[in-house]
Amino acid sequence: MNSSIQEVLDLLDLEAIEVNIFRGVSPKDRWQRVFGGQVLGQALVAAYRTVEERVCHSLHAYFIRPGDPKVPILYEVDRSRDGKSFATRRVVAIQHGEQIFNMAVSFQVPEQGLEHQFDAPKVPAPEGLETEEQRRRRLAHTLPEAIRQHVTRDNPIDVRPVEDEDDLMNPKKAPPFQHVWLKAKGAMPSELAMHQCVLAYASDMTLLDTCLIPHGISWYSGRLQSASLDHAMWFHHPFRVDEWLLYAQDSPSGAGARGFNRGSVFTRDGKLVASVAQEGLIRVRS
Repeated sequence: MNSSIQEVLDLLDLEAIEVNIFRGVSPKDRWQRVFGGQVLGQALVAAYRTVEERVCHSLHAYFIRPGDPKVPILYEVDRSRDGKSFATRRVVAIQHGEQIFNMAVSFQVPEQGLEHQFDAPKVPAPEGLETEEQRRRRLAHTLPEAIRQHVTRDNPIDVRPVEDEDDLMNPKKAPPFQHVWLKAKGAMPSELAMHQCVLAYASDMTLLDTCLIPHGISWYSGRLQSASLDHAMWFHHPFRVDEWLLYAQDSPSGAGARGFNRGSVFTRDGKLVASVAQEGLIRVRS
């Protein structure tokens, strides 16, 4: 049975335990650490719980320590500023008495203004593409047994890579670009806030992979120490994450054992609805 987007919505439904303090949990099947997209989505939910009649237009986050999937995460929201047009929040995630993550979020009263955007890349439609789950299961026999079950589990986000790569252990070197279609598995609530929170969750699923493409190194090789270091998003237009979105990603730089990655999220009709940037640790073990 496929995982439903309801599993993610349940993760994002934080418990309010005090004014400006919320508690989130992790899925029971998490492997070694909390998925970064989960913390992004939960932190954005916490911030949204403290604003009214405003929409998130940007967030800037830092991953400070690995999250422990076995214990809850506390999210403390600081109401930094409430202006006429903009509101700013700072969210701190805490486990074991220590800060594991922090994020600044800015909200705006919707308004009209000048508009322009880059054109969406021309890529094949999602319906004819193999899903990431299908590809991993088809190639699972090539992976180490210790990680086979983890990487072939169901995903609540339908991810369909545009570029072909049939060697999961030793991928070919290529220019640092990739495109994936993504869509939530199941219908979503109508509120834009939840679509933004789920996209924040999904935006961390493939982005860091981009900086490895020119080096031909696989996550599954055991040669890498990797982690998201920071993550930023800008929301440009309303969208639905239960409709197909094209995530166009590139990596302009790898240096200092860090990879820098960017993403542009387009609707199927070519509207740019979000932009993403992330730097991650990509330390190669000797």
